Amino acid sequence: MQKIKEIIVVEGKDDTKRILQAVNADTFETNGSALSSADIERLKQLQRKRGLIVFTDPDFNGERIRKMIAAAIPGVKHAFIKRSEGVPTVAGGSLGVEHASVATILASLEHLYTQDTSINANTFTANDLRQAQLINGTKARSRRERLGEVLGIGYGNGKQLLKRLNLFQITPQQFNDAITLLNREDQNE
Repeated sequence: MQKIKEIIVVEGKDDTKRILQAVNADTFETNGSALSSADIERLKQLQRKRGLIVFTDPDFNGERIRKMIAAAIPGVKHAFIKRSEGVPTVAGGSLGVEHASVATILASLEHLYTQDTSINANTFTANDLRQAQLINGTKARSRRERLGEVLGIGYGNGKQLLKRLNLFQITPQQFNDAITLLNREDQNE
């Protein structure tokens, strides 16, 4: 079983259990959607010593934790699962990493993204999103969700998507290829 050097940040013990079925890793459990200043300091220390991989649920609280960590700790890596890969098999369960298959977790850990906040140039603009029908359209939300899946950067509203495209250094070629795929899927509906 593969040993991961970095600490994987997850939301709870069930996420840790699922991660450990896929890889040999140490985890840091946030135990909810709020991070204290002491938690942030511990995470900063872990980032300096071993590095961090943020692997939170593809929901509002998971995104909230991801944003808090990314804003406070430069250079963390991000792993994402699609919303459809975190759906519980029992009624009443919540969306999350704990429901992802081992194969999905391994694939996510093989495709990590690191935000580079030192880059000032914005490759993408709101106009790019508008032209690609990712904002201000009837299918914009579903297209953003699908684009996030294709690029492996998770779902975001228009502003969040724009920020992620630039921070995760998605190339124009990657973006155009993904939009071509989305357009093809729309035509086949």
